[in-house]
Amino acid sequence: MVRSIWLGRSIAQLALVALLTIPEVARSQVQQQSLWITNGSVSAIAPSAGTIYLGGNFTEVGPAVGSAVAIDTGTGVVAQPYLMVLGSVNAVAPDGSGGWYIGGLFTSVRGQPRNNLAHLDASGTLTSWDPNSNGQVFALIVSGGTVYVGGTFTSVGGQTRNNVAALDGSTAAATAWDPNADNTVRAIALDGFGTVYVGGDFKTIGGQARSYIAAVDPTAGLATGWNPGANYSVSVLGVRTLPQLPFTITVYAGGRFTSIGGQPRSWLAALDGASGAATSWNPNPDGGVNAMAFVAGLHGVLTIYVGGQFANIGAQPRQNIAALDASGAATAWNPGADDFVSALGFSGSTVYAGGNFGTIGGQTRHAIAALDATTGLATSWDPHASQQVNALAVSGTSVFVGGYFSSVGGLTRHYIAALDSVSGAATSWDPNANGSVSAIAVNAGIVYAGGSFSSIGGQPRAAIAALDAATGTATSWNPSPDGDVVSLATTTLNHLPFTLTIYASGFFANIGGQARNFVAAIDGATGAATSWVPAITADGVGSLWASGGTVYVSSYYLDKFSQVILNLTAIDAMGNPIWTDTPNGGVLALAVSGATVYAGGNFTAIGNQVRGYLAALDGTTGLASGWNANASFAGNVNALAVSGGTLYAGGAFTNIGGQARNYLAALDATTAAAASWNPGPDGAINTLAVDGNTIYVAGAFSSILGSWHPQIAAITQGALNATGPSAGPFQSQLRVAPNPFQVQTALHFTLPASQAVDVGVFDLAGRLVRRLRSGMLPSGEQRVVWDGRNDAGGLVGAGMYVVQVRENGTSQRIKLVRLR
Repeated sequence: MVRSIWLGRSIAQLALVALLTIPEVARSQVQQQSLWITNGSVSAIAPSAGTIYLGGNFTEVGPAVGSAVAIDTGTGVVAQPYLMVLGSVNAVAPDGSGGWYIGGLFTSVRGQPRNNLAHLDASGTLTSWDPNSNGQVFALIVSGGTVYVGGTFTSVGGQTRNNVAALDGSTAAATAWDPNADNTVRAIALDGFGTVYVGGDFKTIGGQARSYIAAVDPTAGLATGWNPGANYSVSVLGVRTLPQLPFTITVYAGGRFTSIGGQPRSWLAALDGASGAATSWNPNPDGGVNAMAFVAGLHGVLTIYVGGQFANIGAQPRQNIAALDASGAATAWNPGADDFVSALGFSGSTVYAGGNFGTIGGQTRHAIAALDATTGLATSWDPHASQQVNALAVSGTSVFVGGYFSSVGGLTRHYIAALDSVSGAATSWDPNANGSVSAIAVNAGIVYAGGSFSSIGGQPRAAIAALDAATGTATSWNPSPDGDVVSLATTTLNHLPFTLTIYASGFFANIGGQARNFVAAIDGATGAATSWVPAITADGVGSLWASGGTVYVSSYYLDKFSQVILNLTAIDAMGNPIWTDTPNGGVLALAVSGATVYAGGNFTAIGNQVRGYLAALDGTTGLASGWNANASFAGNVNALAVSGGTLYAGGAFTNIGGQARNYLAALDATTAAAASWNPGPDGAINTLAVDGNTIYVAGAFSSILGSWHPQIAAITQGALNATGPSAGPFQSQLRVAPNPFQVQTALHFTLPASQAVDVGVFDLAGRLVRRLRSGMLPSGEQRVVWDGRNDAGGLVGAGMYVVQVRENGTSQRIKLVRLR
C-alpha cells in the first residue's frame, strides 16, 4: 500500500534548523534517538509542518528506553541516559553501592555488546563487568562480592557452568562454586548463614537427586541433606529467619507444584529450613505464584505480599495479588490486578508491583504501580510501562525495573498519534480512533485518515475522516464508506475556485453517498463522491497514487477460470485508462517523479520487462525504462519515496542497486545504483516518508544504524554543521548530556584561562529563559547544570532550547531537548 508522502519544509524552518544545529563533526547518517516509538506496528507516516503524524495498530507511544530502567520513587521519572537494553530483562539486583546487576535475554546495553548479564554503576554507566552468559538468565542475587546467577546457560564467567553459577562481582569471572544443575534454575535465595537455596526445573543439582528445589553449600557447591522434593517447577523463593535464639529458618517457595515438603501444597508453601518439611502455613492459591515480598517484624514474618495468576488465596477471593499473614490467611489488603503480577518490592509504606496488568489498586496502571501498603490503593506514581514488567527491586530513591517493555513514561494513543519533529515526543493531539489507521494524508491543516475504525476525533466516522491538525477533532467531512480504507492520496487545483480531491482505495462498495467499487474520488469540501469513476475491472484495489490529473492504481480481478489477474493502471481525470500493465506479482508501493512512475512489490516482470521487485515505468506508456535496481528476489519492496534525485526503497530485500542492503536503501534515480547510505535495519521496512533531509521509516526492526530503536526511526542525512563552532578561547567543543533530558542536564566545555563567561538558555525565538552563569570562571574543565527551570524558578515546557556560552564576543551554541 502507498501512503501519502509529504516532502519538504519551509525555507524558514530549514534556516532555523541550520542555525541551531549541534556543532559536530560532519556525519552522513544520524539517528534521532529522542523520537518516540509505538507499542505496535506503524502503517502510515506523514510529516507536515514540524509534526510527524503516525497511523497503525498501536495503542501507546513513548520514549525509546529499552527493557530496563531506573525510576525515581518520588516523581516516577525515568533516569537518563536511557539504558537501551536490546532484549528482555528477567532479573535485577542492587549491587549495594547504588548500582545494579541485570540478567535476561539481551545482546547489548547502551549500544555495547552484553550477552544476558550486565552491571550498571550508580550513575547508570555500563561497567566493564561482562560474564558473557551463553543462555538466558532468570535469577540474580548479590552477597558481598559474589553474584549468584541462575538460568539456562552452559557457559558464563569464562567457565563451563550449567544453569547456575557464582560470579566475582568485580571481575565477572566464575568462581570455583559449581552445583551443575541439569535443567533451568529460576530462583535463588540466601539464608544469611551461607546456604544457597535454588529452585527451578532441575532433577539433579550439587551432585544429588533433587526435584525442583535444593539447598547448596556455598563453598563446595554440593547439595545439603535438605530435600523438600517438589513435584513440579519452583519459580520464586524467599527466606526469612526468626532473630531470637534458637534461630529458625523458613523457606517460602512459589511455582507450579501441587506437592512439596511431603505435603499437598498448591503453588505456594512454607518449608522448615532444617528438615525441608512443609509447615502448616497453607494459603492454597488456585493459580501460579510468580513473586513475593516480605515485611518482617520483631517476631518474624508479619506480612507476605504475593503476586501471580490466581483468583483465590488465603481463603479469600484475591485477583493476582494479595497480602498473607503469618497464618496463611489473606488480609483485607486487596488491590485486585486485572492480569498477572510478576514482580513485587517493598519500601517504607509502599508496595511496588510489576506485571502485565492494565488496572490495579482501583486505577489504570500499565504494567507497573505503587500501592499503599495499608489500603491497597494505587498511589499517584505512574511511570506507565509499554509492556510486561518481569522484575523490580528498590534501592534508595530508585525502583529498578526490567521486562519485555521498550518504553516507559509514554502516553496512550489509540491507532493514530502526532510527534514533534524536533523533540521527538508526542504532542497533545489525540483523535483516539477505535480501530487501526492504515493511511494518512495532510493538506492545509487537515489530517485525512483512513483505516478500519468506526469512531475517531470524538465523532462516529466509518473508515475515513478529516481531523483538525491542531485539535484532533473530526470535522463535519464524512464520506462514510461501507468498508475499510487502505490508501489515500490528495490533489489540489490551486487556481480559483480552489479544489481539493481526496482519492481513497479500500474494501468499500459505497462511499460519499455513491456506489464506488474499491476506489473513489471525494470532494475535499463536501465529502461527496465526485463523478470520477475509473473504468477498470477490479475485485480489489491496493496501492494508490495521485499526481497532477493522473491516478495510478494497482488492482486485481478473477478471470473466468478463477485465476487472479494483477493490474497497474494509469487513469486520467475523466476516469479513463491511459494505460494498463499486467505485472506477474503484486504492486505494493508507488511513487511518482515527473514523468516516471516507480513501482515496488513482489513481481519479477512488469512493463514488458524482467524487473526484480522494483521498476521505473514511463508515465505515458506504462513501459519499463532501462532503470533497473534489480532487488533481490527474496524480499518484497513495500515502500517508496522520491526526494530530488534519490529514490528511497524499503521492504524485505537484502540486495538492491548492485549492493548488499538490508531492508532499506537509497537509489540513484538516474542510474539505479545504490548510494553509500546504509542504515542497515535488522527487520523489514513497511512504510517510509521523507521530510527535507530526514527519512522516517517504520517496520519490524528493533535496531537501525547499529542502535536499538524499534518500530520507527528518523535518520538525518548529511553534515549536521559543515562549518563547526566559531573559533575562540574554548579548548573543546561545547557538550551537553543527557540530551534529551527530563530532570536535569549538564554542559561541559574547557577554558584555557580564567575569564568572564556568560552561559544562558534561550528559546527558539531567541528569548533568554535562564542565565546559568555570568562572571569569572577558572581555567580548565567546566560543568554547568541546568535543572529545566526558568529564571523565575518554574519548570519550562517540553521542547527544544538553545544553550549559548559567550566570552569576549566569541560563542558556542548547542541545541538540547527537554522531554515531558
